[in-house]
Amino acid sequence: MIVAVISGGRSSEREVSLISGAAVADGVKRAGHELRVIEIDAEGRWFHDGAEIELLPGHGLLDAEVAFPVLHGPFGEDGTIQGLFEMLDIAYVGSGVRASAVCIDKLALKQLFDHLGIAQVDFVALTRASYETNWESLSAEIEALGLPVFVKPARLGSSVGIVRVAAANELQPALEQALLYDPRVIIEAACGGIEVECSVLGSAEQAEVSVAGEIVVLRSASPGGWYDYEAKYTPGGMELVVPARITEAAAARVGELALRAFREADCSGLARADFFVDGEDVLLNELNTMPGFTATSVYAKLWQESGIEYPELCERLLEIALARYRDQSSYRY
Repeated sequence: MIVAVISGGRSSEREVSLISGAAVADGVKRAGHELRVIEIDAEGRWFHDGAEIELLPGHGLLDAEVAFPVLHGPFGEDGTIQGLFEMLDIAYVGSGVRASAVCIDKLALKQLFDHLGIAQVDFVALTRASYETNWESLSAEIEALGLPVFVKPARLGSSVGIVRVAAANELQPALEQALLYDPRVIIEAACGGIEVECSVLGSAEQAEVSVAGEIVVLRSASPGGWYDYEAKYTPGGMELVVPARITEAAAARVGELALRAFREADCSGLARADFFVDGEDVLLNELNTMPGFTATSVYAKLWQESGIEYPELCERLLEIALARYRDQSSYRY
């Protein structure tokens, strides 16, 4: 099989994407497939073997049978490139347009969780327009969350643009920073307990979950020592404890909620579900449709601990992508 592995991109998570893309390319090659490595530069131009490539609707992508987009954040994980693959008419790894768009938008995803009655961290939604016209009401809602709170751009990952606010006078500067990245912002209450992550693999109709892992932050660049960019991507910044040191009941609940969220959001291929667990209380926080994908990233590491090695994981994702493409091609439009 010929597989196009795509990394880079225009988002602030570009460097993480390049590292993940190199790991996926190696995993796909070790699984026995032929590669077409594509890098998207910071201006959004596509290159293969040093030459810029032209994309034509209906003509596929080079001569690949499957595209594997290892792209994080805007222009890669948000439904935009998924829509492009649909127009090119090529199978691709990961969730489709709708699921990608919903899951990257923390506000939209939390509204879905609310609708489903899934327990989650308390939050306040803010837009640039509401911030400028309705600050008095919003500030009262935020105050009710207590301190500290976390201010986050709604549609970025890897902790980019996130600020932990521990004092009231820090709130507006944090909001101003988040609004530089996104006109939609979420303010979350701080949550007790431990951070737990669980990997999902499969289709919306048939998926499985990995063993749950516990995130232990060893080194953080941010006040309060939370799971920031440095902790996630600097060697020695965090430790993944597998299995997570939670009760059997809590672990079962983590797996159940990860599968439910994956299905309800209509995800496909892969996702990493993030939780806060405090005793028997389990709160679902996020669903990431294209998590970091190096061989030592949490998503792949949890599958390794569950008995699936990295090349096999890549192989299964390619098979899921092809099966979904064949299924979707059977419908009339």
